[in-house]
Amino acid sequence: MEGPYIEPQPPRAVVDRLGEQFPGAVLEVAEFRGELTVVVPKERIVEIARFLRDDPSTAFEMLIVVTGVHFLGRDHDFEVLYHLYSLSRNHRIRIKICLREGETVDSVTSVWPGANWPEREVFDLVGVRFHGHPDLRRIIMPEDYTSHPLRRDFDVEGGPSDIRPGGRRASPGFRDMESV
Repeated sequence: MEGPYIEPQPPRAVVDRLGEQFPGAVLEVAEFRGELTVVVPKERIVEIARFLRDDPSTAFEMLIVVTGVHFLGRDHDFEVLYHLYSLSRNHRIRIKICLREGETVDSVTSVWPGANWPEREVFDLVGVRFHGHPDLRRIIMPEDYTSHPLRRDFDVEGGPSDIRPGGRRASPGFRDMESV
C-alpha cells in the first residue's frame, strides 16, 4: 500500500511490552474503535514515556497532544491523556493517568520538549499542575484569572466577570476583542 495510512490493528504488543518492562504499571487497558488507551500510575509517567519513546519495539517518537479532563462524582477528579504516535511503526496509543484534586503529575517535557505548551494549556484551562515543568504559567487566560474554564463546575453563564475591569488587556500583544 502506497502513501500514509492508519494501521487497522491497534498495537497490542506495546501493552504487552509495557507489562514486561513495568510489572504492575498497566492498571487498565481499553480499546475503542481500534484505538488503545492504557491507564498507568501517575508516579511512573516519565519513565513510561521515556521507554515508549526510546524502545525500538515501541518507538513513539511523537507526542501528538496532551489533554486534560475534569470530572465530578468519580473516585478521581482529573484525567490527563497523552496521545502518542510512532512515525517509524505507524501506530498510535493513548496513555492515561488519573489525579485527585490537589495532586500533581510530573511533566514529560524532558522526554518530549513539545509537551511544553500542551501541558500549559491543560494547566490553564483545567487546572492540572505539572511538577518540573520549565514554564508553568497561563497560556490562554489572563495571568490574574482565578478559575479554569474547562472544569465541569465552571459557571458557564460567564464565570468570574470582574477579572478585566475597564477592558484591560489580558497580556502584552493581545488585542482587546470587545473594542473591535
